[in-house]
Amino acid sequence: MPDSPTPHPEGLLADGVHESVRPGTALLRLTTTHDRQGILDGAWWPRSRHLATELPGLIGALTERLGPVTRIGLDSGAWDEMPTRMTVDDRVVHIDAFSLGDDTALVTRGDQDYFSLLVVPPDTPPEAARAAMAEAVRADNPKQAVQILIDTSTGQARPTQPGAVDDLRREGR
Repeated sequence: MPDSPTPHPEGLLADGVHESVRPGTALLRLTTTHDRQGILDGAWWPRSRHLATELPGLIGALTERLGPVTRIGLDSGAWDEMPTRMTVDDRVVHIDAFSLGDDTALVTRGDQDYFSLLVVPPDTPPEAARAAMAEAVRADNPKQAVQILIDTSTGQARPTQPGAVDDLRREGR
């Protein structure tokens, strides 16, 4: 009988997974609880800064798990180019550009159901990215995305204005 693969520690991505995944493949983790008590609902680790390559994989993965995505808000400074909309699987997804630099993606499903994802910069070392993603999906996570990136030593986080994400949520973005 062949040896079964060694399981990875709970909540961690396999070693080398970032190197073996091509651009456009979504490396995504979502919180598994329905109460959504943490600040973030998940984490996304894109392979490049080319949104036209990366976003279809993310939208496809989110649609499979959450239902149709209608809008996504992203940090304009994190991407090479930002269109205002993109068609993914025959559905138009509107893209909002924010200049906050808060390392999140704000995903809208339907008219008013919002999800906030930590966006791990593509050039983050695998160990730091795995740690950041695991922290983001902790059900009791009290930290903003930028603080998670600082705490997990990605060295990628940019300063943001305090309360900027909370202000966007109150405004319905």
